[in-house]
Amino acid sequence: MTDDSTRELLLSRIRDVIDYPKPGVMFKDITPLLADPKAFTVLTDALAELAVRHGATKIVGLEARGFILAAPVAVRSGIGFIPVRKAGKLPGATLSQTYDLEYGSAEMEVHAEDLREGDRVIVIDDVLATGGTAEASVELVRRAGAEVVAVAVLLELGFLDGRARLEPHLRGVPLEALIKV
Repeated sequence: MTDDSTRELLLSRIRDVIDYPKPGVMFKDITPLLADPKAFTVLTDALAELAVRHGATKIVGLEARGFILAAPVAVRSGIGFIPVRKAGKLPGATLSQTYDLEYGSAEMEVHAEDLREGDRVIVIDDVLATGGTAEASVELVRRAGAEVVAVAVLLELGFLDGRARLEPHLRGVPLEALIKV
């Protein structure tokens, strides 16, 4: 797990944006962290350590900020990267999973051939909020025949209770949050 100095560095590079994308929302902007090469390297190393520790053979990154985090982790770890995209963005045969949002529903897809039985997958995203996206990604990976070995996020927004929603779907798989607020 991350130590206090790592947590402090990462948190210091996350900017709060008031009333974005709508009034009453406090958006957590990770772009300052990504712009800081030291902080981005520390983040990549921390997530890569989790991937290796959990014995992952594939890394799933969730659109869109999950891509930014997961791709360098895959390179650093020597593990394949699999993008999970919004519906209609991937060519060819896909598996899809619908999930509920606060304001409706959405659908995500993965190439059907990218995950196989025997693959050990760590799912990486930037933020765990309500848990819907993470829940859908876990179900999608399992439907593809692969095993989920961990879910890792940079930031968990504890006040939104995403962990409570997600835990029954994890079936004992660890949820790793580098920072919890």
